[in-house]
Amino acid sequence: MAKISQVSAKYIVHATIEIDGVVERPDVIGAIFGQTEGLLGQDLELRELQRSGRIGRIEVNSETRSGKTSGTIIVPSSLDKAETAIIAAALEVIQRIGPCNAKIKVNKIEDVRVSKRNFVVERAKELLRHLTDTVLPDSQELADEVAHSVRMMEIVEYGKDRLPAGPAIEESEEVIIVEGRADVLNLLKHGFKNIIAMNGTSVPQTIIDLARQKTTTAFVDGDRGGDLNIQELLQVSELDFVAKAPDGKEVEELTKKEIHKSLRARIAAEQAKHDFVGRKPMPRPTPSAPPGRTFQRPIRPQQGPMLRQPLPLRQQPRPMVRGPSISDDEKKSFKQMLEDLIGTKGAYILDSKLSILGKVPIPELTTTLKSLSSGIYAIVLDGVVDKDLVAAAESADARYLICTEAKARGARTVVLTLDALEN
Repeated sequence: MAKISQVSAKYIVHATIEIDGVVERPDVIGAIFGQTEGLLGQDLELRELQRSGRIGRIEVNSETRSGKTSGTIIVPSSLDKAETAIIAAALEVIQRIGPCNAKIKVNKIEDVRVSKRNFVVERAKELLRHLTDTVLPDSQELADEVAHSVRMMEIVEYGKDRLPAGPAIEESEEVIIVEGRADVLNLLKHGFKNIIAMNGTSVPQTIIDLARQKTTTAFVDGDRGGDLNIQELLQVSELDFVAKAPDGKEVEELTKKEIHKSLRARIAAEQAKHDFVGRKPMPRPTPSAPPGRTFQRPIRPQQGPMLRQPLPLRQQPRPMVRGPSISDDEKKSFKQMLEDLIGTKGAYILDSKLSILGKVPIPELTTTLKSLSSGIYAIVLDGVVDKDLVAAAESADARYLICTEAKARGARTVVLTLDALEN
């Protein structure tokens, strides 16, 4: 007799059986074949269908409790869905098995192909997930390794100090000086090849010689260590420009956009010297440090009687600032600069020739002014002047404060708005 298994079936009939008595499995199978014989015609005779392999081996799982038998019946079928449904309905006509009353209930007809299709989908998802987690990262790591190797090959050792540098140091007219090898790697990755590292806190002789021959820009970290390196470079080398990473960030972790932005905001070395007036490159603060940092002394010139004594000395050479002594040319220049700044939230610091010494953001203006003790003629800013800013301007000996709005006036610094410049 040719029989088919559940594996090759298209449909599986699931039914339950309840029997009022104790019967064996062969009794149930015999009743299924015997009581459906001749019921559905010759074409749907269960014995013939099983002999031809269109009905598989009928499985009966039963157990007996308290004198009653219950269980499940599984009938695999390779017939079409209509014929399978007829066979399933025929099972429910069985009412007695042996001497006992019985009831068969068909619960469902399962489409095996749907189950297989669901298995295929779930297995495909699992395989794709495995492919994504293992194969693709390996490819990316390979690409990163190759790119890293190329960047490493581009690093050369320059000068007698064998400093890490980019391959374009010799032919470039401008050179960027950074602090360490990691900074060189990061700038190489973003396309800068005219870089060289100090490779320590002291300035090597190679850097000093290079600064004499080429236009140099010091690009340092945005921390105290970066400030100390700038001071050292300004003292021992002929530096041209100074650029700093954003506060709290290191050059080696900057993105390409942040690198370009920092280099565009570089300032001249002369302006950097003003920023560090009176400072000395010290590795750590000491108790004797405050006397050397003379720029901190006039921070609050209007607070406390002990700071008012030297004020007449600074007021004597400039009594004219109390009156409207500003010239038409100065008005025109101040107005043009203020209009250029509108919308930028920045400030220009000017010398007596109305040349721009530097441009700083408004939040950093007061701190910058407190660090400068001389050399400032005017400040033009796109913002509001308050009493703290006026005090900082007067401590820096500034003559004019040009702003978009004034909420305070100075005793020695003239505060002018855009309306005053137009009159």
